Amino acid sequence: MKQELAIQARSISKTFHISEDSHNTVKHRLFNLFNPPRRKKVEALKQMDFDIYKGECIGLLGRNGCGKSTLVRLLAGVYPCDTGNINIYGSTLLMNLGVGMSHQLTARENIYVSASVLGMKIKDIDNIFDKIVEFAELQDFVDTKIKYFSSGMVARLGFSIAVNAGADIMFLDEIFAVGDMKFQEKAIRVFESSWIAGKTVILVSHTMETIQKYCNRAAFMKNGSLVYFGETQKAIELYVQDNA
Repeated sequence: MKQELAIQARSISKTFHISEDSHNTVKHRLFNLFNPPRRKKVEALKQMDFDIYKGECIGLLGRNGCGKSTLVRLLAGVYPCDTGNINIYGSTLLMNLGVGMSHQLTARENIYVSASVLGMKIKDIDNIFDKIVEFAELQDFVDTKIKYFSSGMVARLGFSIAVNAGADIMFLDEIFAVGDMKFQEKAIRVFESSWIAGKTVILVSHTMETIQKYCNRAAFMKNGSLVYFGETQKAIELYVQDNA
């Protein structure tokens, strides 16, 4: 039986151009008016190709700065690719401390905006609204702008939207490492429930037990390159060796 594609990436890459401003005092700035800050090129992702199939849980491994979060943001549509193209077959949701939510909007407004982006109709969002708020444990903060929320509160809200609104493809960036212990246990219970069945999940984590337990394939990244994409155990071994 032929597997259906969820994500197809071909020759994708991403480079950032960052200004190095060494003129950090007024005096320096005045005497260097005609000497603009240098621009540094950071090759965050080197060209790579891969396929992810519907229903897979893919682990994404690598040390900090290797390009994992940049790759996830490319796949989720937060960043555009510099080269190549990405084909996405289904709705997507990025879960990373509220990335994709507006911190100038209230929890209520973010629920409606985020669920609408996932293709839900207003009446359907109305039906699950209370469930989202209750799961996130934010009953007393529904009409508070999320810029006043702690990172844990934002994470709970984002995860609750993901659980109840449900995208076809989920990008979970260190979701088991945010919030308090109670929330982490709740996240794990949901992840292990039938809710995750049939979903495509890209899971970023530094916890090898989590990757080993949930991922049927895994990718190991280093210095912006996709070094390996295949058996979970081999990807873990490469990651462990890189951290030795």
